[in-house]
Amino acid sequence: MSAEQELLNQIIEKAWKDPAFKEKLLADPKAAILESFNIDVPDDIQVSVVEETPKSFYLVIPPAPVEGEEDDAASMW
Repeated sequence: MSAEQELLNQIIEKAWKDPAFKEKLLADPKAAILESFNIDVPDDIQVSVVEETPKSFYLVIPPAPVEGEEDDAASMW
């Protein structure tokens, strides 16, 4: 598992267990990540957090790879 995927898993697990973190993550993701994981997301990176429910599902389509460039699909920031 990549470091990025491990971080995503840690963020999700913390949101499941800590309602205050989850509320902050939904309202201000960059601040929540900085406070809880000491990771400063760069200003030019937009972070959106949505919560799925039993009756909702979100499909995220990553950017298409550019031919000849290294695959950055797994890299968050």
